[in-house]
Order: sequence, then C-alpha cells, then structure tokens
Amino acid sequence: MKAPLLSLVLPEIPVRTVAEMGLRELERIRLILRGGSVIDWRRMHFQTRDEVDRFLRLCQLDLSQPHDEAWARSVLAESVVYLRKTFNYRVADAVAQPTEIHDLFLLASGAKGEVRHRRIACVVLKVMHVIQHIEGRDLLFRLAISEAELAELVTERVQGVAREMQAKGLPVVEFAHSIKTQDSLVTKLLAKKETVAAQVYDRTRFRIVTRAREDLLPVLYYLTQWLFPFHLVVPGQTENTLLPFRSVLEENPHFEQVTHRLHLDKDYEAREDKSGNSFSGNTYRALNFVVDLPVRMDAHLPAPHEDTRSRKGRVIISLVEFQIVDQETARLNEQGENAHDAYKRRQKKRVLKRLSQGLVVPKRDNS
Repeated sequence: MKAPLLSLVLPEIPVRTVAEMGLRELERIRLILRGGSVIDWRRMHFQTRDEVDRFLRLCQLDLSQPHDEAWARSVLAESVVYLRKTFNYRVADAVAQPTEIHDLFLLASGAKGEVRHRRIACVVLKVMHVIQHIEGRDLLFRLAISEAELAELVTERVQGVAREMQAKGLPVVEFAHSIKTQDSLVTKLLAKKETVAAQVYDRTRFRIVTRAREDLLPVLYYLTQWLFPFHLVVPGQTENTLLPFRSVLEENPHFEQVTHRLHLDKDYEAREDKSGNSFSGNTYRALNFVVDLPVRMDAHLPAPHEDTRSRKGRVIISLVEFQIVDQETARLNEQGENAHDAYKRRQKKRVLKRLSQGLVVPKRDNS
C-alpha cells in the first residue's frame, strides 16, 4: 500500500499582488528569474517570528516538534564547527546558540540583534543551507523508494497546490505535469555535452500557463509561498527568455524605489552570458527553472522515538522542473520553428550527428 504523503500545514496568508510587492519579493523573484544562489546574498528579509516559522514549515520543518528542533540544532552546530575549524571564524554565542532557530533568520535580516550579528548569522545560514542539501540528498539515496514512487509523491503535493490556486481564483488556465519517458531521457542525455543521468533535471516537470503576462509574477510568487522555498531554486538551471529582470522593473515602476538596495545591481543580468537552449526556436519564449522540492519522508522512516540513525533528518529534496508562460506566448510557441515537433527534430539531428561521428550514417527507414 502506498505510504501517505506528509506535508506540514501552512498558515493562511493573502495572495500578494505585484503592486504590494517590495524589496523582499523582488529579490526572491529575481533569484528564480536568473537561476541565482542565496550563497551570494548579504542579508535575509524576514521581519517577524511567524514569518520565519511559516518559511521553515514550507521547508517541511516543524520546530515545535522535538525531533525537528534537534535536527536543526545539529545542523547549526555542524556549521559553527566548520567555520571555526576551517576558517578560524569567530561565531558569536548569540548566533551559535540562539534561543530559537528562528532567531538566526531574524538576526540575518537585521530585525534582531546587532549589525555584526547580521553578518555572522548570514554566513552561518549559508553553511546550513549547504549541509541541508547534503543531508537531503544522502537521505534520498538511503531510502528504499523508487524514482516512480518519489515522482508520485511529488506530483501529489504539487497538484494539491494547483487545486488550491484554482480554488483561490488565481489566473491559471493550465497546470499540467509530465514525466519523461526512457526514450526521451536517452535522447536528451545523448544531446548534452555532459552525458550524466544525474544532470537531467526535468524527469518530473510541471507546466503552468497564466491568463496574461501580467499574471506571471503573482503566480510565480504564490508558488514560493505555498510550494517551494525560494532559496531552493537550483543555481544555473534557469532558462528565462520570457521575463528579463530589466523588463520586470520597466513594467512595474514602483520597484525602482528599492533597486538601490538589491544584492546585485539592476543591470547585472545584462552582463551575464546566457546561451539558452540551442534546440529552441529563435522566438521561443518561456521561463524554465528547477527547484529542490522538500518532501517529508516520515512514512518511510522509524518513529522519532525509535530512530537510531546517526543523522536524523526526515526531509529529502527532489529535483523538479517548472515552466511558466502566459497564454498568448504559449500559443506563439506552438507556431513555426518554435513548435515542439521542430524542437525534437533539431534535437534528434544533433544526437544522430554525435552518434555517427566518423561512422556510417544509418539509412533512413522510409517504410
């Protein structure tokens, strides 16, 4: 019998419109649009304990539970030891031994403590972020769960959020999922320069189509509030030909009042080398990004009081790709050279060329 999906209940909050968004929302959206990393950030943007608690629940951690609290404390302690041992870094007691784990996020945001504590808390949280990834990956490899079972758990969770979006009247006209077939995986790997199965990020993929272009940002931000924590976007795996950051600023002038406080200057993306997907048509437009979706695995683990593992994490992270596009762009993407069939033809042509390098090209079967 399939194990039940366990996910923490999140407190209800209102859907945020673009007009209501400020620096915090802009930074989080930008991180996804450019496929950046929170390791490059200088501060967080939390203001209250409740806000931090909700974020931790989105990460699938309930620190009111002793086992989750103990796990978080162990990750904190390991991070502090790493910094002190590797860099001889001085970690203040306020950061190394906070009253609550929540305090780390408030210190890193400047909402609590001294300025020097903000810098130290940021550094510690960055190390904790990396250790969290290592723990999540390690737990996934140790569990007796197949890729198909994991994909089912992930799909169930994502579709639950999709139903909530529909119930709340968000302007989404399509929310569909797909899982790559074996043939598609083989073709994609042969087309990539790095032929490694672990580098296929879109085995489980979700496509979201909004009613109009102006609905893209509210829907994207909603996902970071209800489905995946913004900091778990996979760096370097975003393909964004739909919403350049500069156009976000131009289309929403109220953001200009906070751009001077951004982690990166507003023209940073224009200086980056973005090659994109070589198989897509020249006018193809979409936002594709990959996230490490956290999933609680309590149903596959011993009860907390019976858990004798040395590492007691209970959350794995599963790679999931999302594509977001508006309805009109989706229509244009299916015309001419942008059509999916044309994309596949270009991809197969590249694969055949690589396979036949220096060999006789197989004859086409015209039967």
